[in-house]
Amino acid sequence: MTDAADGHKMPLLDHLIELRQRLLWGVVALLAVFLVAFFFAQDIFTFLAKPLAEVMLEYGIDDGRQRLIFTALTEVFFTYVKVAFFTAGFICFPIFLTQLWMFVAPGLYKNEKEALAPFLAATPVLFLIGGALVYYLIFPMAARFFISFEMPGGEGVLPIELEPKVGEYLSLLMKLIFAFGICFQLPVIMTLMARVGMATSEGMAAKRKYAIVGVFIVAAIFTPPDPLSQLSLAIPIIVLYEISIHMARLVEKKRAAREAEEEDS
Repeated sequence: MTDAADGHKMPLLDHLIELRQRLLWGVVALLAVFLVAFFFAQDIFTFLAKPLAEVMLEYGIDDGRQRLIFTALTEVFFTYVKVAFFTAGFICFPIFLTQLWMFVAPGLYKNEKEALAPFLAATPVLFLIGGALVYYLIFPMAARFFISFEMPGGEGVLPIELEPKVGEYLSLLMKLIFAFGICFQLPVIMTLMARVGMATSEGMAAKRKYAIVGVFIVAAIFTPPDPLSQLSLAIPIIVLYEISIHMARLVEKKRAAREAEEEDS
């Protein structure tokens, strides 16, 4: 690997040692944040359970039934471990990106650094937007859909009541947050592919109908079975796909202008 700034070539072993050191810093930060997050795991879980609690209150479920249950002795403990790990991963994600940037930046030219830096900055922001969409909009809609299946009891009729488990609730919420967070990386991925020549705006536009079908398949896999939740994931991804096409066109225009300047010079 060559340092683009001074043209100095570092041995492969030195690069591996540097990569190990930077990964080690990321892992140390992850463990430190995990320990702190585990101390506050109960408060964090209470925050994550708030959307369900508000929907239960909206449906008139009394205080005696506003609860999450656990059926295994270790379920709550391991749920708190997962909460702490997810929290640490979310907080340390920018740290890992920064360490990765510090590793590859010396081998990039100035124009390559200027091109790549905005995408690294946009990645955690887009993930946060996707997670916030789940927390404030998607999950409440899904909770309303599932709670609507409750049925009051009567003479000769057994009631059907919701008693969500602690572990299952967290797994569903985290699955939705990560699904939306990853899907919101679409503009970053597609624009980078256009920058390196692996995709073109014309190609993405021509495959739009196939992309839309694929988006709805992904939405059906990663969201609850109600149509509102699926549309809530599919529509933003389609919009992001259109943004990706526009970003790819901008990249192609800049590349064409740069090539024209090089030919003139």
